[in-house]
Amino acid sequence: MIVAIFGINTDTAFTPDLAKLFSLLKERKIEVYMYEPFFDFVKNQCHVQPHIAGLFKSGQDLPDDVAFLVSIGGDGTFLQSVLTIKNKSIPAIGLNLGRLGFLSDISRDDMHEAIDHIWDGNYEIEERSVLRLQEAGHLFGDFNYAVNEIAVTKLDTSSMISIHTYLNEEYLSTYWADGLIIATPTGSTAYSLSVGGPILTPDSNSLVITPIAPHNLTVRPIVVPDNVSLRLQVEGRGHQFLTSLDSRSEAIDFPGELRIGKADFHVKTLKLPGHGFFSTLRNKLMWGADKRN
Repeated sequence: MIVAIFGINTDTAFTPDLAKLFSLLKERKIEVYMYEPFFDFVKNQCHVQPHIAGLFKSGQDLPDDVAFLVSIGGDGTFLQSVLTIKNKSIPAIGLNLGRLGFLSDISRDDMHEAIDHIWDGNYEIEERSVLRLQEAGHLFGDFNYAVNEIAVTKLDTSSMISIHTYLNEEYLSTYWADGLIIATPTGSTAYSLSVGGPILTPDSNSLVITPIAPHNLTVRPIVVPDNVSLRLQVEGRGHQFLTSLDSRSEAIDFPGELRIGKADFHVKTLKLPGHGFFSTLRNKLMWGADKRN
């Protein structure tokens, strides 16, 4: 079995956890390919010498028979990892060294059990939809994709911005707001949720359009099919507005137009026993927890 490991510079306090992971993989004679910047960090800062078969900087550097990708960190690291390999169709799993962790939901304490499940083939593969900023030009380089959301927000003024929104060229509405979020089911538990958007299950073939602090209180989030083509015309009093793809942002001059659609590939994630979507909601959002005592 061959696995790829992705990470970014993390707290050296997690060095024992990293050493344990590499030891578990070595015990099972699992070949390891590591993201090159992360390998340099682990070797030079954590003073751990992983036993590896090779290094990679992008998905093109990986063999075709990589079984899965391990992302080490929080949800931000997980998002970066799956976009680094893009359409290689390698299932990914997140080892959570962050905080909340909807995507990176395997804790350090569950690491040994998780490796056992994967080794025994005791898992399911989920497909997560991806958004693409179309006709992006020089924006975001080759990484014009988002797993969570594409957000348009005001930048250099306290005034609202106007976002004229079209679905398949049919006019939906003009949002006078601080911004607008186009979220996938995966992203429905992220930025969109924090501004009142609904939670979508990962297998929903839908997107949610969520306004940020809209001027009209009757304007609410709306769920639409994920096969629509969205066109946003953005105007404002300032000079620029901000467009964000997950955690990456670019400033764009007013007036601006964005076209958003579903990417032609999916992100695959591993679902282990006891780590389903609803159990994650209960654990992370403390649903059903009685805090009266």
